[in-house]
Amino acid sequence: MRIFVDKWVKVVGKMLKLETVILYCLKQLNNERTIYSIYHLLNGKKSSQTIQDAHLFSIKEYFGVYDTLTRENFEQIIEELSRKNLIDGCGEQRYRVTVSGLEHIETTSMDHYLNGWTFHSFTTLFWERLSFFIQVTSNLVYEEAKYIPIQKNKDVHNWLKSMLKEIKIPRNELGTLLYSELINCFKGAKDLDPSVLVFRLTGFQQIGLTAIQAARKLNIDIHDYQLEFINTLHYIIQKIIKDSSYFNMLTFLIKDLEKADVLTSSSRKTWNLLIQGNTPEKIADLRNLKLSTIEDHLVEFALHLENFSIDPYVDKAIQLKIIELSRSIGTRQLKLIKDQLKTATYLQIRLVLAKYGDKKWN
Repeated sequence: MRIFVDKWVKVVGKMLKLETVILYCLKQLNNERTIYSIYHLLNGKKSSQTIQDAHLFSIKEYFGVYDTLTRENFEQIIEELSRKNLIDGCGEQRYRVTVSGLEHIETTSMDHYLNGWTFHSFTTLFWERLSFFIQVTSNLVYEEAKYIPIQKNKDVHNWLKSMLKEIKIPRNELGTLLYSELINCFKGAKDLDPSVLVFRLTGFQQIGLTAIQAARKLNIDIHDYQLEFINTLHYIIQKIIKDSSYFNMLTFLIKDLEKADVLTSSSRKTWNLLIQGNTPEKIADLRNLKLSTIEDHLVEFALHLENFSIDPYVDKAIQLKIIELSRSIGTRQLKLIKDQLKTATYLQIRLVLAKYGDKKWN
């Protein structure tokens, strides 16, 4: 967008490296999962295992932050980490971080604004709204009525029409106010270069760059660019939420997005039946699903719903034993815990780890 790009372009600073992110995740996993658990995490796979891993190993911030990463590219990065002697193979599809890898993590800043677990479900929609709002505003500034909308999503078009009616700001003032809010939004941002986002914007007589084009213009790796782009969007979202009173227009971008259901649609149906007093077995029968699927949903409830009690499924004494055992042997591998606590079922172990696994025990 001309009125933004012309005023706001600078050389990109230090980028968050995808290799470092993967290396950090490997360190957190501590050889308890295969490398593909990280791939699924970055892709935002909605499986019970991936969701549980994100919580248990304290890597929720990376959930779904790179949903376009291909398996082939991921494997190439793993090979590169191995070539650099940052990781060593230690079994089929398993790697451990070397001393050099640990030193790299310790000496590399992991500061970022990524919050994939909280924002992944609406990050794309937020970008569609922001980019379309800026395009429309830019053309209003130049009194141009004929242009091709950069976003095709009709819901985004309807959202903008509704928003423009609600904010009740003269059309000729929108550009100045929006620009001012974006400038203020980035004030004090640590290690962020707005041009990562600005180069992608479309406005009056100017077409935004693609991700690949922007990465080339900034002379950075496409993987690093993708992560930094999401990092920038997550920063904006967090800033708007934190200081909403300062952003009269930008607040509309997230007004109805924070209400997203933390449960998947299928687990929500299970939840509705569960609170009616049905047993997991009965729910499986009613929904014509495997009992294991309903048990996956119970694990989801333990992860996401603060008031969900696992007491009906796991005796308090067994809960304590699972927690103590997991802490003492330093593992969250279900089989290792099961081998030493034969009285507990796999479901009980999963529920306890889901409920308390990412909390600091005293």
